[in-house]
Amino acid sequence: FQHKWDQFSIIVRFEGTDDTLSNQPVIVGAHQDSVNGWNPLWGRSPGADDDGSGTVTILEVFRSLVGTGFRPNRPVEFHWYSAEEAGLLGSQDVAESYEKKGVEVIAMIQNDMTGYAGTRFEKSYNVITDFVDPDLTELIKVYARAYGDIAVRETKCGYGCSDHASWNKYGYRSAIAMEADFSDISPWIHGSDDDITHVDFDHMKQFAKLSLGFAIELGHFTGKEQEQRRRRASRWATFSEAVEPCH
Repeated sequence: FQHKWDQFSIIVRFEGTDDTLSNQPVIVGAHQDSVNGWNPLWGRSPGADDDGSGTVTILEVFRSLVGTGFRPNRPVEFHWYSAEEAGLLGSQDVAESYEKKGVEVIAMIQNDMTGYAGTRFEKSYNVITDFVDPDLTELIKVYARAYGDIAVRETKCGYGCSDHASWNKYGYRSAIAMEADFSDISPWIHGSDDDITHVDFDHMKQFAKLSLGFAIELGHFTGKEQEQRRRRASRWATFSEAVEPCH
């Protein structure tokens, strides 16, 4: 996805098998840029956790799905955004483009910082509860408990802290789970010491499990099962009203 600046956002897509759902994708996202907060122009910024961890987390999910011949009912897209650190610019550009084209994204999950477990609490998925869709956030908790092996906690950013907020801004359902409580995230981000020596790969694996579950469950979800149940319930109600009770 080409922007007005040099760095591209990258979008790859598993096409769905149901043509009626071709305009209703599921999105798994991360951002591929990093920044040195003290010296944005010239400072070193390895970005191993922010957001190399999220980038590699979803890359591994994508690799695994390719290896198994994944064929979802609806499209499943993997996005790596540029210019997140400059103000969510890449994801805002993509989300605005989708909104203008009338793309009916049904759900988006962001992976931003998955490689540091924090020190204040047990290892956990830290589900953000602001600037997100509350219903999708509850569903993310269900997937985390079903697919993961660590606790599930809630936390808040206090602002639109990653690319999920861009999708929320344009009216799409989005959610995010982070590596630690927002008050306890990696102290090395946005600096020259955000390198691989501080990355917990076992913790990253938990977030890969969550995004894998998200992609599989919602990629195969059609909504038609719910509609069939609703129609059956409606027909039964009509039948029940028409039948006189026996006395």
